[in-house]
Amino acid sequence: MRIIHTSDWHLGQYFYGKSRANEHQQFLNWLLTQAKKHEVDAIIVAGDIFDTATPPSYARQMYFNFISDLQATDCQLIVLAGNHDSVSMLAESKEILAALSTRVIANVTDINITNNLAEQVFVVNNKQGKPQAVICAVPFIRPRDVIKSQAGQSATDKSKSLQQAIVSHYQALFEQAQQLASLQATSDKQNKLPIIATGHLTALGVTASDSVRDIYIGTLEALPSNAFPAADYIALGHIHRAQKVGKTEHIRYCGSPIALSFDEAKQNKRVLMVDFEQGKLATITDLIVPCFQPLAMVKTSIENLSQAVATLVNELLGSELLAKDLLAKTTAMKIWLDIELSNTGLLSDLQPKIIALVKDFPVEVLLVRREKQVRKRLLLANKEDQSTLSELTLEEVFSSRLKQETWSNEVNDKQELNDKQEADEDKQYSAEVVARKEQLQTLFKQTVAQVLSAGES
Repeated sequence: MRIIHTSDWHLGQYFYGKSRANEHQQFLNWLLTQAKKHEVDAIIVAGDIFDTATPPSYARQMYFNFISDLQATDCQLIVLAGNHDSVSMLAESKEILAALSTRVIANVTDINITNNLAEQVFVVNNKQGKPQAVICAVPFIRPRDVIKSQAGQSATDKSKSLQQAIVSHYQALFEQAQQLASLQATSDKQNKLPIIATGHLTALGVTASDSVRDIYIGTLEALPSNAFPAADYIALGHIHRAQKVGKTEHIRYCGSPIALSFDEAKQNKRVLMVDFEQGKLATITDLIVPCFQPLAMVKTSIENLSQAVATLVNELLGSELLAKDLLAKTTAMKIWLDIELSNTGLLSDLQPKIIALVKDFPVEVLLVRREKQVRKRLLLANKEDQSTLSELTLEEVFSSRLKQETWSNEVNDKQELNDKQEADEDKQYSAEVVARKEQLQTLFKQTVAQVLSAGES
């Protein structure tokens, strides 16, 4: 059996005000071609089909058109919801799409109800209609689907409960999959079906990018590789950089098919073609996705900007032409550019100069900001007025706001200090202020994550 593992399409994304519709359409056309060319039996999309819970109509149309076109190739589609996807929006069309050889798994089911397991554990046939694999289809697991909040539970306890619930859910599905695989196997066990599991989460030790959002509130950051069941292949989504989990060959992130942030610009985007033979994983092949819209990041000073952009353009376009006007004429596609400056001056003062320096190059500047270390120095020096909102993360904005607070003695309601106690109690008070600030920052992060999660349910 042959499958293609893909994830994190983020259809409908707007990138600093720019639509990705053209890139996404070209990717879907390319993916359809790969499915035909390689005679793929099934495509697994491991979450984040859409960028938001309320995608634009054109993005939904792309999704449905792709399903219709794919159905004509006799290739099945298995769609798992991600943390960006709306459960209700994906679920509303699942019954209709089932008639087009498409299974949609929008949310996890109660593992204590046996009949529910069939929603997530099922057999997939090849193009000839013969059973070839058992799927443990696990979408993004929302905490409320697997655990119940308990009064007085600490963040650490909640994290442990959630991790245990996720592990238990996987194990219950895997046991059901093993039974199903055994039923399909012949008496000599030569035709045992491989088990393919999916997931949309962060595994321990992976490398993320700027566009990847934390998906769980609290201290649960990643699931260790030994927490996954012993499936023959585990197709993961959520992390946009293609990579193995730990040193395992069979637990993989395929990454996003297009760059979703500037720090992904140099990555070779791909989908994974996975072959199974005699009930086991045989080969994993990278199918490199063409770049449909070049993105680039330039780190330089305003004084060296022109030369840095010239070098970049020549590298990206693969051209040895040095004349700026000729380069501009020989390409119809402009490179989307992120400029990170080492200068400390006000960005508003530099904008006209930046525009003048790059106007003859085939580039479109989408983002101008200071280098990260420069931004940190400005924040530490309390020069927030020199930073723009586009440069700062939500956490940096909140931290900057905290610095403006006057912290009184209300933390411990301390009274007048006598001379002998003053030093020790001031030290204790300072520690309490630091602890309070840290608690507020943690609560802020949790609130942001909760708001984002609620908007995508």
